Amino acid sequence: MKIFITGIGGISAAGRNITEHLESFQLMRRNAGTVSLFDTFLPYPVFEVKSPLINKQKNEMRTLSLAMSALKEALHDAGLQKDFSGIKTGVCLGTSVASQLNDIDFYRTYRNTGAADMAAVDRFLKGNLAEAVARSIKASGPSITVVNACSSGADAIGVALSWLRNGVCDIAIAGGADELNRVPLCGFGALGILSKFLCSPFDRDRSGLNLGEGAGILILETEEFSRLRGKKSVLRLAGYGAAADAYHLTAPRPDGSGLESALRKSLADANITPQDVCFVNAHGTATHDNDKVEGIMLEKIFGQQIKFLSTKGYTGHTLGAAGGLEAAFTATALREGWIPASAGFVQQDENIPVRPITEQTQINGSFAVSTSLAFGGNNASIVISKDQGNQPEP
Repeated sequence: MKIFITGIGGISAAGRNITEHLESFQLMRRNAGTVSLFDTFLPYPVFEVKSPLINKQKNEMRTLSLAMSALKEALHDAGLQKDFSGIKTGVCLGTSVASQLNDIDFYRTYRNTGAADMAAVDRFLKGNLAEAVARSIKASGPSITVVNACSSGADAIGVALSWLRNGVCDIAIAGGADELNRVPLCGFGALGILSKFLCSPFDRDRSGLNLGEGAGILILETEEFSRLRGKKSVLRLAGYGAAADAYHLTAPRPDGSGLESALRKSLADANITPQDVCFVNAHGTATHDNDKVEGIMLEKIFGQQIKFLSTKGYTGHTLGAAGGLEAAFTATALREGWIPASAGFVQQDENIPVRPITEQTQINGSFAVSTSLAFGGNNASIVISKDQGNQPEP
């Protein structure tokens, strides 16, 4: 069964929509700076969405506002109205930060006084991404929020794929969203994996990641439903694979076997070989262990000549949103026929047998892969394809 990608939406520090992201990629523009959303003495640069969030509701969680922004663009791209009454529609969105009641001011006030304004709790309870989005569009199908650390967005897309293939729904909204927040900034800082400089994925002198925020959403449809409503698309969600290392709370398994398993599962699911893949949008966090393991595995599976990059040099690590944003970028790159330079890369690491692309590169092929690695040993891989003149007529 063919599952088409009919709408794409994205927001991050690199752009308020997909068009602005493409411009940032072409210009190698990296919109990083100091945190303005909250007070902190930590000296790490972040990729913060500076533009006002359109239609942000009073007392609405920032993560939900980001998701709604990406959703609006994706629906417009798909030619859909914001009312799905009578349509079997599923919503599956990933997050990490938004799954926590992480309002420190609320806790501080409660600790000091024994009472606190419950607005923070109300905001949290109404901020379940999938449920909130489903309510906003009157979706009657399943709604699930996936919380699987930094693979959440990719895993949400995988869940939506299974729904569509099994007839649970005709259309699915899938992806991920996350906001910048003091809790993860302090937590990643305590782990010693934040960089005081702009991140440099896969580079020999990489010193850690930069946190970012944003949302990436795909509109997915069965072939039958897209034909019935006369929507054409050359993009398809072709495969998904997931595997767990069960190795360490935060570190990837050194031999990369979990990532290898996820990659091979996604290729098998798409019924393709590694040689069919024209590029890989790698997880590429710019941390020492992640990039080493991922680089070794990319060479093992795809060979020395594989074209790959990390878009985190433009967006920062957006945690639960990463898989959704990077799937959106991967699909867009296939459609546009080019991939951007991997920002921040200068010198090849002798322990990584391949190097990312360093300039805007034309691509000619039908399949691309997007990988997501996460704490807890979670690994996810998505295969996106571009049909070559095979889109059915409505």
